[in-house]
Amino acid sequence: MTTSISELELQDMEARAAAAQPGPWKSLVEGRDFLSGSNIILTGESGEDIELSGATIADQDFIAAARQDVPRLIAEVRILRALLNQTK
Repeated sequence: MTTSISELELQDMEARAAAAQPGPWKSLVEGRDFLSGSNIILTGESGEDIELSGATIADQDFIAAARQDVPRLIAEVRILRALLNQTK
């Protein structure tokens, strides 16, 4: 198994992130963040919130954070690749 991310894979990740509701997303968990209701992910002002069933709190927090994390990681990969290419 290779650990290197191809340019095509990076573009696919970027396209999925761009197609999702704009962020930031925020995880809200019943009993942790409020007293009653459903566990939800707030998807920002223009999107519909996501109600989750069966996900662990850690999974829900991960999904919500991924909306912000993935674009930042893609940008970081591109910066690092550009720096590597400058040194070649």
